[in-house]
This record gives sequence, C-alpha cells and structure tokens, in this order.
Amino acid sequence: MAAISIFNWPVRVYYEDTDAGGVVYHSQYLNFMERARTEWLRYLGFHQTHLRDDLNILFVVHSMQIQFKKPARFDDALIVSNQLLVLGRGSFECRQTILRPHPETHAQDILIEADVKIACVNATTFKPMGIPAPIKQSMESQ
Repeated sequence: MAAISIFNWPVRVYYEDTDAGGVVYHSQYLNFMERARTEWLRYLGFHQTHLRDDLNILFVVHSMQIQFKKPARFDDALIVSNQLLVLGRGSFECRQTILRPHPETHAQDILIEADVKIACVNATTFKPMGIPAPIKQSMESQ
C-alpha cells in the first residue's frame, strides 16, 4: 500500500465539552475523533446513511490505544487528523492525532495520539464482514 495522506478535520471546543475549569473532558476526545473518521469517510464518498441503509454495514471501534499528552481548553480551535495505517479484509487501523495549532508561530501542540482499530460489521447482525471493494479502493487511493 502506498503512503497514505492525512485527513484533517477542524473542531472547536465548546463549553459543553469542558468541566467547570474549562478543560475538555477526557471522553470528549473520543467524540472529536469519531467526527473526524466520519468526515473522512464522507470525503471518500461514503456517508454513514449509505453505509447502513444501502450496503448494510457499519464501522465500529474494535479497540483503541490513546495517549493524553496535553489538555484542550474552552474555545480552542483544534485539528483532528486521521491517517490510515493498515487496511485489512474486514478492518482497518488508523492513527488519530488531536493538535492545537498556533497560527502566529506555525507551531502546534500535540494533545492526543491514538491508534484506533475499526471493524466492518453487518448492520443488522453486528457480525464481522469484509469491507466492500469500492470502499477499500477509495481508502487505498488516498
């Protein structure tokens, strides 16, 4: 498989994402990463409703290893990246990173690094199944 590009999705931290001190709840980062994976699939041409209703598949999180490095805070503008690492028959693995850019210096803080394994399952039975060929081809071409 050729080098895979990185898909970036911007996220703003809202008050509802934070605790009383204005720091993002640890579980909220999972939501940010889910949004980025969903938007990556949409960018590839595969909307969640099409996957479920027409192809009868869902992509579900199988496992995740996550490192919390620095906190995000209320009103931060973040970038959530998604990079495909491994594409298997019925699953794929990606690295997701949450960054806080500093536009004035072109630097960025790495807040979160996560390796995520996603499984393809039947939308009705939730049994594992192969990733449809058009989706695999689109993922490989990135």
